[in-house]
Amino acid sequence: MLRGITAFAVVLMLAGCAQSIRAPEEEVARAAYVGGPPSVTLFTVINDRNGSGAHSGLLINGSQRVLFDPAGTWSHPRVPERDDVHFGISEPVLNFYRDYHARDSDTETFHIVETTINLSPDVAELILQRALANGAVAKANCARSISALLKDVPGFENLQGSWFPKRLGKSFEQLPGATSRIVTEENDNPGQGHGVVLVDKKGNRVN
Repeated sequence: MLRGITAFAVVLMLAGCAQSIRAPEEEVARAAYVGGPPSVTLFTVINDRNGSGAHSGLLINGSQRVLFDPAGTWSHPRVPERDDVHFGISEPVLNFYRDYHARDSDTETFHIVETTINLSPDVAELILQRALANGAVAKANCARSISALLKDVPGFENLQGSWFPKRLGKSFEQLPGATSRIVTEENDNPGQGHGVVLVDKKGNRVN
């Protein structure tokens, strides 16, 4: 029991450090992308080797479409970021995000459960503004931060808060109007990666 408490305390200490990234205002304004109906989409990344949840990200389509990717490792030099909010999320950029997470290699295999809920413009904008004001998120807090972001938002009152991506994803799927699809490398443009090739530090392809 003591060992478990100590391990959890270490996680909390490590989670206390968040890296703030602040792209210039002019880059953020220039990148703004508008398209699609008001909605949110939860991305739940699942490790196929052990079935665990690996990451949570939230696509928010309000007055512009942004990606709230708390404590995430994904980035693109042409996609400005402000404290885990990425701007300019066009379809090609979104496909790059999918390719980054839904991959099958010799060492790792992941798929994405992508769950979308259509919203009123006011509710979508409320979530967008909350994400913009949230600040950088510490490591191991992706699911918890999305839970907190949606807390008390109309339509999300029954969402169960969680530290764990898979548990958050299951709760999100139970909300009214939620529709889900599974994204894998095999069913999402197999072998092509939407024209994006991801490599590791040794130059080996990973998608």
